Parts: sequence; structure tokens; C-alpha cells
Amino acid sequence: MNALDWQALALELDQWSNAGRKIGLWLRDDDAVAPSPALDRLSDLAERFAAPILLAVIPLLAEPALASALRGMPLLRPCQHGAIHHNHAPSGGKKSEFGAERSATDVDADIAQGRQRLRDLLDDAVLPVFVPPWNRIAQNHAARLEALGFAGLSCFRGYRLGSDGGPRLLNTHVDVMDWHGGRVGRPATGILEELVAMLTARRQGEVGDIDLGVLLHHRDHDETAWSALTDILSAATAHPAVSMIDPTRLIARPGIG
Repeated sequence: MNALDWQALALELDQWSNAGRKIGLWLRDDDAVAPSPALDRLSDLAERFAAPILLAVIPLLAEPALASALRGMPLLRPCQHGAIHHNHAPSGGKKSEFGAERSATDVDADIAQGRQRLRDLLDDAVLPVFVPPWNRIAQNHAARLEALGFAGLSCFRGYRLGSDGGPRLLNTHVDVMDWHGGRVGRPATGILEELVAMLTARRQGEVGDIDLGVLLHHRDHDETAWSALTDILSAATAHPAVSMIDPTRLIARPGIG
């Protein structure tokens, strides 16, 4: 790793400190279904950096053993990740479980079934945040999420609600995985470059919010992903300009775009 990459992050964060400002950093991890060594590692990471993680659980694939495992992982905050993580998109379309081609009746039934399953499994530990698989949900379906019991919707940067609105947006902004390059972890260099650019845009007022979400997938992480994540959290949490945000606080904060 080039020392200049870390220097760029430190210099940007110094400018936040010099201006008397803080950046809120938070983490979301997708596709949880069962206990595993990778889930243990994720929990250990959260404990090491005092960094609570929004854990998106696939309701209809989740195993009962996950509930007992999470009782010993207090910094993993479960929420709903779709229903069964099934792609309903037409052939050739981008993958989506809740695309515009599906009826409101079918979508609402799936989401409600998943919500009840998670409540049965995890009781009141479940946060009222909805994470659609592949970070996609048609705007007309998103608009009904509040009526279905959700206070927040978390997708990926660039997702916007439609004219009918919806719950508070809690988008993530940086993914530690390279899905198009072979489902492998991204080296820290590339992630740092993105982070610094986003921090600069926020400091200069080009982006309205000052929170920044990092997207994880513990089941898919290789050593490159784990190493990059560990190194970046080490650098970020050591700087006074960074405040780790608990997902339980996200739905009470201004929307994250």
C-alpha cells in the first residue's frame, strides 16, 4: 500500500477537524442467513472498532440458529433484507426482487411475510429498516414501505424515492466488493480513493448529507476485502473527525443520499 493513499485520507480528515466538523461513518452488511466463521469475524470486527453494523438478514432463508448466534453478537443490528432474495426481473433485466413488473399485492405480501418471519425469529431486535436485494426496489413499491412498518430504506448511492415518497433513505456509498471483477474484495487503494473523493464533496457542500455508509458482504469477503476493511477502519476510527454511527440512530437522523 502506497503511503500517499493513507496520507490523502489523513489530510482530508484533518481539514474536517480544522473546520470543527465530523463525518459520520456507518456500516451495513448484507445476506445474513446463518452462523458461520465469517459472521464471527464480522462480529469481532465490530467489537474491535466499536462499530455497530446494520445486518441485513434474508428472512425466508434465515436459519433458527442465527437467532441464538446474534444474541452473542450485540453490535450486529439485524434488519430485513427482502423476502427470499429471489430475482423476479424479466430476462436480460437488472436483478430485482421488487421491480416495477410485480404487482403491489404480491410485493406487499412477500414483504409482510418476511417481516413476520424475522419478528418470529429475532423478536424486537429487528430494526425497522428495509434493505432490498441488489439495492433495487421500484419507487412505487418503496412508497408503501412506511405503511408496511418500515422507518428506513437502505439502498446504494444514487437511489432516490419517487414523487410518492417513502421512508427515510439510508443509502450506502462505498462497496468493499468488486462484483464485476470476479466477486472479489477491492484493494484498499481503490476504496480509499473513493472515500477521499466523497469526503471532499461533502466537506465542500457538493453533497447535502455528511454521513457515509460502507457496504459489506461477510459471506463473500476474501482476505483482500477483510484486510482493506480492517485497515480503513483502523485509520478512520483513530481520527477525531470520524464518528462511528450506530444504525439504531440512523432512522432518527436526516436522510442519507
